Amino acid sequence: MSFASLGLSAPILEAVAKQGYETPSPIQAQAIPAILEGKDVMAAAQTGTGKTAGFTLPLLEKLSGGQPARSNHIRALILTPTRELAAQVGENVAKYSKNLPINSAVVFGGVKANQQINRLRQGADVLVATPGRLMDLHSQNAVKFRDVEILVLDEADRMLDMGFIRDIRKILALLPKQRQNLLFSATFSDDIRALAKGLVNNPVEIDVNPRNQTAPTVKQWIFPVDQKKKANLLTKLLNERKWKQVLVFTKTKHGANRLATHLESRGISSAAIHGNKSQGARTKALANFKSGDVRVLVATDIAARGLDIEQLPQVVNFELPHVAEDYVHRIGRTGRAGCVGEAISLVCADEFGDLIAIERLTKQILEREIVEGFEPSINLPVSRLDTRPLVSKKPKKAQSFSANGEKRPRSNGKPTTRRKPTARSDDAPRTEGAKPARKPRPANAKPTDAKPARRHNDEKPKVDGRRTPQRNRNKPATTTN
Repeated sequence: MSFASLGLSAPILEAVAKQGYETPSPIQAQAIPAILEGKDVMAAAQTGTGKTAGFTLPLLEKLSGGQPARSNHIRALILTPTRELAAQVGENVAKYSKNLPINSAVVFGGVKANQQINRLRQGADVLVATPGRLMDLHSQNAVKFRDVEILVLDEADRMLDMGFIRDIRKILALLPKQRQNLLFSATFSDDIRALAKGLVNNPVEIDVNPRNQTAPTVKQWIFPVDQKKKANLLTKLLNERKWKQVLVFTKTKHGANRLATHLESRGISSAAIHGNKSQGARTKALANFKSGDVRVLVATDIAARGLDIEQLPQVVNFELPHVAEDYVHRIGRTGRAGCVGEAISLVCADEFGDLIAIERLTKQILEREIVEGFEPSINLPVSRLDTRPLVSKKPKKAQSFSANGEKRPRSNGKPTTRRKPTARSDDAPRTEGAKPARKPRPANAKPTDAKPARRHNDEKPKVDGRRTPQRNRNKPATTTN
């Protein structure tokens, strides 16, 4: 099968051939014809299988025959969870639409919005955006949705993990009802299916790979080592094994900064990328890593989705993730598009539970290798493969939202009962909101000798109906006769 057999026009085929692609991947072969037919699509495939081209190529084909976008209007909207992924998708759209009369734009947070507002005044046939910045621009009337024909949610499961569900629902409420919806995700989790119920209509479901399966072209193994020796072991591996381009994952932002500083002190060029970095610093670090100016890129899981680094040879898990699925997304940065890659993990005894979860998820025992001089003081226990089927946790009851995106109160299906009021000292009926009646003063009550309270601000009492001003409290001078 070739791209020409999928119904794509000559300008798009020329752009695809220029990128060096000849045969469509399984996800592309199934998604492109369905999208061209105008059907809603739910597609799941592991990272590195060409999901981006799977929706970009037919989207451009459908838009190429229409009218250009009006000022401040868009015709297709692609939502992504992270800035890096938005920039990556935007580059692909620009490459594949090079021979078409289609313009595109990318908007995301972390940078000033003035340039983005000016760009949207020209209109954009395709807009790639992160949810937060898109809502910000819409509130300023910089972008209007009434002409949207196609909506794409890319890495939808990651967007839910990052808490974008409220923004997504607000955006959906603003879009035209008549549109084509495309949902692309790494997995079909219960949360994704719950989101899809109100999004896609009679969708074509595409699932080309088993859930949470790692690419067969990636060799995986671990190094048992103490936590405090991990940095020195990584330095040794980089120098002795001549690794030239390595993506290293840590669990925390501060850990990424510390590791990058350690490697720089050992003469290994490195940079850190995480959420606390400015967008300019993140873009520069990623560009230097792709060009080879930076040898090691230390990242948190912000880089675990959507980054397409051509022929990345090694991925290192400096620390195992707490969520086993994140391991699959991390090592999915290597071995992409059929290339060979290596995934190495540095594991201490405290991470044995995370290791067991990963091996159970991927259904394989990871090979171990101990480096001389870095033997762990506490041995990593021998793992045994747990073949029991994974049981997904019971999903939480879906939170309902109003049209403006506000949460509605949850209901457990039982009639609500008000707490009975406590008994009062008097049994007289009382109207709603009325204050309780003051008890009558006894007839034989004696007058109190208590002095009246001083006035506010310690004011003097009135004299002859007038009050002495605050500023003239000094006694007047007395005269003698």
